[in-house]
Amino acid sequence: MTDVTETPAPTRLRRILDSDLFYAFRTSPVALISALVTMFLILSAVFAPLIATTNPFDPASLNLMNGFTPPMEPNAFTGENFLLGTDDQGRDVFSTILYGMRISLFVGVTAVVFAMVLGIVLGLLAGYFGGWTDTIIMRAADVQLTFPSILVAMLIFGIAKGITPIEYRDQMAIWVLILAIGLSDWVQFARVVRGATMVEKGKDYVAAAHLIGRPSFAIMIRHILPNVLSPVLVIATISLALAIIAEATLSFLGIGAPPTQPSLGTLIRIGQQFLFSGEWWILFFPACTLLALALSVNLLGDWLRDALNPRLK
Repeated sequence: MTDVTETPAPTRLRRILDSDLFYAFRTSPVALISALVTMFLILSAVFAPLIATTNPFDPASLNLMNGFTPPMEPNAFTGENFLLGTDDQGRDVFSTILYGMRISLFVGVTAVVFAMVLGIVLGLLAGYFGGWTDTIIMRAADVQLTFPSILVAMLIFGIAKGITPIEYRDQMAIWVLILAIGLSDWVQFARVVRGATMVEKGKDYVAAAHLIGRPSFAIMIRHILPNVLSPVLVIATISLALAIIAEATLSFLGIGAPPTQPSLGTLIRIGQQFLFSGEWWILFFPACTLLALALSVNLLGDWLRDALNPRLK
């Protein structure tokens, strides 16, 4: 009698490692490098208090005598060395980049999540119910698309900041910035989800859910939503890079993050004031960090879009 040994079912980790998506990831140099750079920058921002030499936004740690110290050169008065130099207030540029990147990433990720949730909800409603619901939501999206997203974000930021009490404006500035970027970026999520929902609602599994008496909102959330998330995740990855750039643009224009919580855009705005006086490092290093962060996230999103596109396989 021959013993038949059953093959154990593969674990979830094994299924992921054997998937086509992971194979495409580990065989793509662009995806690997962009993922490594993205993870390195994110981890550097998350663990900034452990990596940074000082807290650059703590007034007690500032020494004006260290101001305008070039990178890797001793200060003329204190003799201290700084890896990337110091700015006009004597703050270590390396530490300001780490803490500024935390603000940029927090604003970018939170704004994209807000835009994604809003766009998914409105797209599901428009695609599933159609009629006047679809008309109102899509016409609002069409109107918003006629304006550049950065102008929409500036308008929303100005209105929201104007109705915020003066004593709370600095405290609420980051959340107002998130609201402005999120409301300017929901349209693409809504349009993609609407189109996918219109396709899915005509399939047999949706008709079967109707027959057994499932309510409409349960059908949208439990049945249709999981089948329309793939393109949404791709858009979210690409939108993260755009949200980080939008935050930097608004902060560079002086209407974004407050001076007490400067982001990469604020650091660039400060640095450009001293560019032509010879203190190039104050602008150069934050700008390079922003470029590396946005480019790596964007390349990762482009790869994910191609990897999940069945027409390219």
